[in-house]
Amino acid sequence: MQQKPPSPGTAEELAHAFEDDAAAVADLSPYAVEDWLTQAVFWGMAICVFLQFFTRYVLNNSLAWTEEIAINCLVVVVFLGAVMCVRRSRHIQVDVLYHYLPKGAARPLALLVDIVRIAFFAYATLLFWRYVGIVHAERMVTIDLPRSIVFYAVFAAFALMLLRAVQVFVQNLKRGYSVLERPELFDGMGD
Repeated sequence: MQQKPPSPGTAEELAHAFEDDAAAVADLSPYAVEDWLTQAVFWGMAICVFLQFFTRYVLNNSLAWTEEIAINCLVVVVFLGAVMCVRRSRHIQVDVLYHYLPKGAARPLALLVDIVRIAFFAYATLLFWRYVGIVHAERMVTIDLPRSIVFYAVFAAFALMLLRAVQVFVQNLKRGYSVLERPELFDGMGD
């Protein structure tokens, strides 16, 4: 014997069901400035890729500059996206060791990892600043724009990663543990 699906009710009941859902407001608090900037650059890249596809396969006359702009946008998206990963402690990490270490040993090791991360981002920021100083005069190949736009964006991303790594370190100190020590408490964090 087949069961009948429940009836949706009257048109008026159905219309009011959507009003209830409209009252829920999206929570934008987990997002920072770099997330919105990354999204804007991503959509710029997507538009360039679509334009490349459209002009190549539909118009049979591709625009050469779209590929270079899309590649440069991808570089910026990767490094700005890495800032979000640092802020939310979402980079790949090996935490199995912390399951077997006593708390007295796990805590100093986690602090050492935070300090090494900060040192790495500080050194990478310094190196990239030097690199930008060397190649700042380069121009893009297909469009007459300075490549320093991309270089400075990557430098800014490294500087932001350094800033976010320091913020995460301070939060870990205040909290008394990090994602390495208690990853289960970070599941779904701001998702």
